[in-house]
Amino acid sequence: MAEKELTGRKVLAITVSAFAVIIGVNLVMAFKAISTFPGLEVRNGYVASQTFNDRLKAQQALGWMVHTGYADGELTLTFRSRDGARVVPRDLSVLIGRTTESNDDIRPDFTGQAGRYAARVSLDRGKWMMLVQATAADGTDFRQRLDLFVKG
Repeated sequence: MAEKELTGRKVLAITVSAFAVIIGVNLVMAFKAISTFPGLEVRNGYVASQTFNDRLKAQQALGWMVHTGYADGELTLTFRSRDGARVVPRDLSVLIGRTTESNDDIRPDFTGQAGRYAARVSLDRGKWMMLVQATAADGTDFRQRLDLFVKG
């Protein structure tokens, strides 16, 4: 079998092809990153930072802890005080989604009483983020971001 000569044109074609593949993959990855990223948490970081410490102190003074559970398609939240007693928030809102994209975001409707709430949700295997927002009886806002790991 005769060997073919490696010419300058062949080397150029190999080099251009390799760079075309690299650039193509980078463009696809950049498009995916931009199109699936949920965006900013707040509109103006400076303005939000001006009241952050005050809100943090007020929330810490509440002493609330949120315990979560997920089994058989049911997500549960239990609010407790420092001494372990159940706490009943005035308002409750929960956003559940993936940390890397907003396509799977859901806001389930929780029902319950005495500080224990449940919602029927279908979550695939993996890591989920929950943003729990509630209001205390005195009007203090409570916000906590929790991770939920669903085993498959």
